[in-house]
Amino acid sequence: MEYRKLGSTNLTVSRLCFGALTIGPLQANLPLDEGANLICEANELGINFVDTAEYYQNYSYINLALKKAKNEIIIATKSYAYTYEGMKNSVEKARKEIGKDYIDIFMLHEQESKLTLEGHKEALNYLLEAKEKGIIKAVGVSTHTVEVVRAAADMPEFDVIQPLINFKGIGIKDGTADDMLNAIEYAYNKGKGIYGMKCLGGGNLIKEKERAFEYVLNIPYLHSIAVGIKSRYELIADICIFEGNKVPLEIENMLLKEKRKLIIENWCEGCGKCTERCRYSAISIKGEKAYVDETKCILCGYCAGACPEFCIKII
Repeated sequence: MEYRKLGSTNLTVSRLCFGALTIGPLQANLPLDEGANLICEANELGINFVDTAEYYQNYSYINLALKKAKNEIIIATKSYAYTYEGMKNSVEKARKEIGKDYIDIFMLHEQESKLTLEGHKEALNYLLEAKEKGIIKAVGVSTHTVEVVRAAADMPEFDVIQPLINFKGIGIKDGTADDMLNAIEYAYNKGKGIYGMKCLGGGNLIKEKERAFEYVLNIPYLHSIAVGIKSRYELIADICIFEGNKVPLEIENMLLKEKRKLIIENWCEGCGKCTERCRYSAISIKGEKAYVDETKCILCGYCAGACPEFCIKII
């Protein structure tokens, strides 16, 4: 496993970051022991970096994994809190439920523009105070927009940026993959630690995973790449790819047997753009939310490319 120093921080992270969203209740909902053991196995195989968030509701998995793990695990988490007290509560919740005196990286979650960054100023101020006290080691921001990557690159308050990046640009709200890549290069040259997310487009690029992984692994400005992992087969396959090895045929066959499904996140606004894109009438709008008919869905992922809020994923 390759390791890189995360920008100007004192953290050295594995090139492959364990994306923990997939193991928790919002997606695969693995039993606690199973999810924690998967993190521990990843750690034994060289992954020392885990990405989570308060919203994912999976701190208990990480707490148990930390108790079992033989090697250091660097934790990055994030919160939607926008007030000073709200962010303080989020940080204290993370410390308590993860079971660490400090959190390595704490971020503003999914910022959309310069205006939302300004609107989260109180929360950011708390994170900066917490960093001074040693409660957190680095301050960051996650985003699906080019604008925030560029804005955060110019803000000394931020040590780390987590941008959405994949070769098709699925989920980027305000530009193309090339636009985001240029912004990432700009932030990298400003000394920011950068770890990408959604390189598989929320699962929608799984059928093109070789190209998807090749694209992000050839970006020199990404110190690490968070990949959602929910099974041992996915873990082994991802490690093989990141270490430049061929995925064993038996692992590929097991991955093909894994049942996948399309999910629509609860922040769906019911705009209907996904229904217009779907060729199989598998998605409909009921009330103010999209719903999928699994008997019609072929998991092509075309609907996700039409969703402006990145609500649609394949797990």
